[in-house]
Amino acid sequence: MPKLKTRKAAAKRFKATGTGKFMRRRAFHNHLLDHKTPKQKRHLKTKAVVDRTDEERVTLMMPYA
Repeated sequence: MPKLKTRKAAAKRFKATGTGKFMRRRAFHNHLLDHKTPKQKRHLKTKAVVDRTDEERVTLMMPYA
């Protein structure tokens, strides 16, 4: 069976944890930040775990992660 290719777009967006879950960036922290509170911006900086409903899709895109 041939080797599976990793989707490079997914590899740049997700990181696998030691337990096999995937971490992702949060949305809304790119621009238009003037009206957002410091607390909101600080929270948006942190990473989030990919939801279990999307985990299978991410796993298929990154077979060796």
